Amino acid sequence: MLLALPRTLARFSLLKTTCLLFTLLFAVACEETTVEPAQVGSLSGIVLDARTNKPLSNVAISTNPATSSYVTDAQGKFTISDAPIGKLLITASKVDYQQVQTNVTVVEDTTVQVSLLLEMAASAVAPSAPVKPEPTDQATDQPINVMLKWHPINSIRSDSLRYDVELVESGSTGRRTLLTNAADTTVQTSGLLYNTTYFWQVTVRNKAGVAVRGSLWSFRTRALPDNRFLYVRAVNGNTDIYSSDDQGNNIVRLTNSAFVETAPQLSPNRDRVAYTSNELGQFQLYTMNRDGSDKRRISLFSVDGYNNPGVGYRWSPDGSQLIYAHYNVLYRVNRDGTGHAVLATAPTGRHFRECDWTAQGNRILVQTIGTDPFDSEVYLMNADGSNPTLVLGNLPGRLDSPSFSIDGRDILYTRDLAGFNDATGRQLNAHVLMLRADGSTIDVSAGNSVPGTPNTKPAGTNDLYPHYTPDGSKIIFVNTSNDNLSPPEVWVMDLDGRNRTRLFQNATLPDWK
Repeated sequence: MLLALPRTLARFSLLKTTCLLFTLLFAVACEETTVEPAQVGSLSGIVLDARTNKPLSNVAISTNPATSSYVTDAQGKFTISDAPIGKLLITASKVDYQQVQTNVTVVEDTTVQVSLLLEMAASAVAPSAPVKPEPTDQATDQPINVMLKWHPINSIRSDSLRYDVELVESGSTGRRTLLTNAADTTVQTSGLLYNTTYFWQVTVRNKAGVAVRGSLWSFRTRALPDNRFLYVRAVNGNTDIYSSDDQGNNIVRLTNSAFVETAPQLSPNRDRVAYTSNELGQFQLYTMNRDGSDKRRISLFSVDGYNNPGVGYRWSPDGSQLIYAHYNVLYRVNRDGTGHAVLATAPTGRHFRECDWTAQGNRILVQTIGTDPFDSEVYLMNADGSNPTLVLGNLPGRLDSPSFSIDGRDILYTRDLAGFNDATGRQLNAHVLMLRADGSTIDVSAGNSVPGTPNTKPAGTNDLYPHYTPDGSKIIFVNTSNDNLSPPEVWVMDLDGRNRTRLFQNATLPDWK
């Protein structure tokens, strides 16, 4: 009995402890639990087109951390009323627009304002074709160096449009590229032909490379001016042929190359211009239209020789043929390059140089020259090369440029009166002289001979390349400094040397018909 009592007491103690634990757990379970509320703010936004600044509707709005999905209304607006406080990344997406994201900070019990600008995807919409051409489509009487202009449509600076411009001459299959991938909306043309229709087209390209061709526009250049003067001018190292009126207006550049084009002569019937060019290495004889088109080589041999840089040729009086000097041979050729014939051969050791041809008696005047430029003689012969007669012997000082008067009786030429026999050809005081039919000589350049008057040839200069004017009342010639450094000038003067008048600056080898 006494042994069983401790076991009974132990069981009672365990049961009492267990009941106490259950009572404590029940009491704890019955206590009230407190939950902290979430902290949120609100956000109000608007989405605009970056190009037009107009509201965009139906733009999808999402956030990170995530909230609900939203879409902008007709005014481009959206509202997020339960945005979690802190940093929030907002993403706006719309078809044909570039997706944009921005970070905002949401503050509790505060509405944050945000604006989003969406740029249209560059590849989504092609640019509009340009409009408002200048000159207007089908314009007439345009200059040969016309400025072309156009205007973009529905574009802003951020579009970064680029333009290509092509020009096509009527009747030609070749295209001239005036602009390539340029931001300019103007381009200057040059070297166009007179009385010619041109077509031009502008291609516009956006920054994604999407291109659109504009309409084909056209214009017509003005009629070719009836310029009576031809001369040679050096510009930026290029020696080319120009025409103009007597005031130097209506200038037409007839040649434009990296080679030397020189010694222009208008045909007696005024339909073609002859000239020489060293494009092939030596000077050859060419003809072209008065606007510089249709250039054709007509010589078989070079226009070269002792001190003859392409200046030794002349039209026949009727314009059907030309003569030209090739070393010691004088050739005749038809204006189309056919019918080459030898007219004359120079004396031994001499070459032909400058020449002239008069209808009065159908005679030719030709200069021969030795290895020294001051070793010069002038012969008169028949148009078939027969009966050569010496008319000007070898005089002290360089002698050049023989030419007939209108009636074929008198002869103009130049000579360095300083008697400077220089092996390089330099002259110190070249004058225009006139050999009369009676054998007398007149010093035309002496003129008034009063120093300091406008009728006096300036000291230190040379008068060169004289010819009678078309009416025979004056002489056209070149005046240039004797150091050959200053640009030459074209002048006219009376037959007695008075009334010297400058026509053109930076000009030489003139022709007037």
